[in-house]
Amino acid sequence: MARYTDSVCRMCRREGTKLFLKGEKCFSSKCAMEKRPTSPGQHGQGRRMKKPSEYGLQLREKQKVRRAYGLMEGQFKRTFEKAEGMKGITGENLLQLLERRLDNVVYRSGLANSRAQARQFVCHGLITVSGRKVDIPSYITDAGDVIGIKETRKDMEHFKIVKEGINRVVPEWIATDAETLTAKIEALPKREDIDLTLQENMIVEFYSR
Repeated sequence: MARYTDSVCRMCRREGTKLFLKGEKCFSSKCAMEKRPTSPGQHGQGRRMKKPSEYGLQLREKQKVRRAYGLMEGQFKRTFEKAEGMKGITGENLLQLLERRLDNVVYRSGLANSRAQARQFVCHGLITVSGRKVDIPSYITDAGDVIGIKETRKDMEHFKIVKEGINRVVPEWIATDAETLTAKIEALPKREDIDLTLQENMIVEFYSR
């Protein structure tokens, strides 16, 4: 399976905004966007100065969201097609599906420091959904689901730190319990729950070309 192996900080610099791909580092002065906010590469500064075309703006918006959630192009397009077939506004449906991914819920609930780490936890069988082990990062969670940690893995140093208190701001649609290392999905996420600055209508326009 294809995966991105280069520095993820380059992604933030290319999109010109923090995508929070490196956990706690993104909130510190060590963040690449704090040190070098220009696009990567020899001509990075020039890219910012050049006025992008309409297609370029749509592409950058799509890339920003895709990279923030850690999806390859094929995965992202399939998610868009699923959102397109749902009732309601396609752009909002897309964001809701991305937010409901198991790896994202594990991250958003504070059980992992980044989506990449959350994806690793899921793939390694550390995560349960309503008591059942699920090792598929793209698994779509639903209201009422309880996300937890496998009992035999709760003694890991990372989860001991999490038990001391979840520092990240957890969205209202997720109710967390640091003591039991569980997170319950109280309701499906709404558009205002998305903390990324984005224009989802541009993504719809990009795939509608």
